[in-house]
Amino acid sequence: MRSTPPDSAPIRGRWRRIGSAAAATTALLLAGLGTAAHANAASTTATAASSTKVTWTRSCAAPKKKGEMACNALRVTGGVTAFQQQRAKAEGITAKALSPEAAADSPTGYGPSDLQDAYGLADAASSNGSGRTIAIVDAYDDPNAESDLAAYRSYYGLPECTTDDGCFKKVSQTGSTTSLPTADSGWAGEISLDLDMASAICPNCNITLVEAKSSSMANLGTAVNEAVKLGAKYVSNSYGGAESSSDSGYDTSYFKHPGVAITVSAGDEAYGAEYPAASRYVTAVGGTKLSTSSNSRGWTESVWHTSSTEGTGSGCSAYDAKPTWQTDTGCTKRMIADVAAVADPATGVSVYDTYGDGTGWATYGGTSASSPIIAGVYALAGTPSSSSYPAQFPYGAAGTSALNDVTSGSNGSCSTSYFCTARSGYDGPTGWGTPEGTSAFTG
Repeated sequence: MRSTPPDSAPIRGRWRRIGSAAAATTALLLAGLGTAAHANAASTTATAASSTKVTWTRSCAAPKKKGEMACNALRVTGGVTAFQQQRAKAEGITAKALSPEAAADSPTGYGPSDLQDAYGLADAASSNGSGRTIAIVDAYDDPNAESDLAAYRSYYGLPECTTDDGCFKKVSQTGSTTSLPTADSGWAGEISLDLDMASAICPNCNITLVEAKSSSMANLGTAVNEAVKLGAKYVSNSYGGAESSSDSGYDTSYFKHPGVAITVSAGDEAYGAEYPAASRYVTAVGGTKLSTSSNSRGWTESVWHTSSTEGTGSGCSAYDAKPTWQTDTGCTKRMIADVAAVADPATGVSVYDTYGDGTGWATYGGTSASSPIIAGVYALAGTPSSSSYPAQFPYGAAGTSALNDVTSGSNGSCSTSYFCTARSGYDGPTGWGTPEGTSAFTG
């Protein structure tokens, strides 16, 4: 890790040369991907731009019983990401020259300046967020969470966020700072992803990590309640599982918190509804493929979908009631998603993780990335009114320039087209679109 921050401009701009041109090229050749993979996870291959193959693995094991959740983090294990390809182009070398087997000693995914630029957040990120707390809810313990977060923030020149300065806090689902859950390498990668994305979008925010003692909905829900009890107004949840008849009870017990923006990943298994994204009280966050472009925005997005079993989740809930502010007519119950952000591992985000499977710098995708990104946008936008359910805020900005409408791609086949296919206006995979500034996330 280097001690000075990289160039603050996004990747589509000029990359700062450090030392000689030869040294810069050498550094690029070393900027490959770690090869460690979770022992029980299956690897998947996707296609990024220029037909360069990217492989990844799921961080967490699949749920083994009813009521158990899986994290939605996908860790890149090989290939050349969109970030690397763009950087190679800027440096005048071919993407194929980048070694996918090299040590993970520098970032290979999008960083804070890229994400802030893509979503029109640079000004807000520099001036907003002080005194506001984003809570990250995950299962099990990441013993290196604070030190890995420090490494990420130091590299990118973000303000320090530590236990000592009061910015960072790690607690169990009961609020204990000493009696923490058992460590888990898969969920540790998820935790690093969540902490880094919250930092990337809202670098001035405080962060509270609440660790549930297991991945059951009951324990994760208890952790959500603890996060709210501790004062967080923005709570990110990057996990999900199959819907069940118990969901309406979970809604009332764990997610009915007016005045709190609760974001939830829509899922990574392509078309199909998941819980708790189906809760009427949360903002369900879908996933996109994010690429640089020559258009006026400088970026373009489409629905993330790589196979019949991998891509952003979406769909019409079988159990949860439709909130009054959701007015699409094809689904009589809760429709997923509300909004979206980057999730495709081939256009993934940079994360620093050293516990378990972690080897330092890695690139991650999955809707586990998009949920904390949107939680960060809510935090930049301001404190929700005490009686509101912030999931409705983007609906007030529907069809305006406050959201980037995603109109291409699909995440599967469905009898009602907009459930799984992007279109102008509202659709299941991306909701009303992705952020363009913060105005769609305040109310």
